[in-house]
Amino acid sequence: MASLLKEKKVKDAKGKRKADAMELDEQEHAPATKKPRNKQRVLMLSSRGINHRMRHLMNDLEALLPHVKKDSKLDSKNHLNLLPELADLNNCNNTLYFEARRHEDLYLWAAKTPNGPSIKMHVQNVHTMDELKMTGNCLKGSRGVLSFSKEFDETEWGKLTKEVFTHIFGVPPQARKAKPFVDHVLTFSILDHKIWFRNFQIVEKDPLQPNGLPQTSLVEIGPRFVLTPIRIFEGAFNGATVYSNPEFVTPTAVRSALRREKGDKYGHRKHAQAERGLRKDRRKLAENELAVAKVFA
Repeated sequence: MASLLKEKKVKDAKGKRKADAMELDEQEHAPATKKPRNKQRVLMLSSRGINHRMRHLMNDLEALLPHVKKDSKLDSKNHLNLLPELADLNNCNNTLYFEARRHEDLYLWAAKTPNGPSIKMHVQNVHTMDELKMTGNCLKGSRGVLSFSKEFDETEWGKLTKEVFTHIFGVPPQARKAKPFVDHVLTFSILDHKIWFRNFQIVEKDPLQPNGLPQTSLVEIGPRFVLTPIRIFEGAFNGATVYSNPEFVTPTAVRSALRREKGDKYGHRKHAQAERGLRKDRRKLAENELAVAKVFA
């Protein structure tokens, strides 16, 4: 009887082993679910005619975004349709194009290539890292947290801009030059129909009390700049206009108004001088016939 029970236990154990082996084989041959990868690469280039401040801003952004590939300057400003081809040659699916006009006006194109959309913005109030000399610091090549204000979700153009900026400024973890650290925050805020950019370091300890309790705080690093959206196009650097900012005034029109105001001041001053001369002539007395100059002439 005991021998029969032993044989039954051995058979049950062999059957369990076979079932486990079959399950393992099924798991091995089952199709593995692929995890979606964030394959974002950004092409950064500029036009001819940029000054030192614009060039330093590009260098600061290149240091903040390790998945950026910098290219040489674009010779012609009238052939923007070449940019999607350049991005394709460099295996990039996003483009940041800095367009300089009159050596003082800077425009930024943020586009998804090759199908769009693309956003044209006017860059103002540029302050680079070397100029600000902030106390904040971050590791070169580290990934940053993107922070958007709630105003982006209140308008359609804000939602589209937020999505494009997420693809461009969000560093993928598989980037070749990226380091596995998150130590700074890139903030985008909408105020007065403008987009304000700031970069902050994440500080987990108070430098004045290094042995105290951890207190998370933010210290600004730089750079700073303000973006005024002008138009959003359906395609990459072309196509139908999806959004147009009715409140945007070109910097050329602003300078023309200032010159016109100075010209009006000059005209008013000349008119006042002419009126003063007329008043002096009217206050002159008639010449006296018995004057000393006439009697003893």
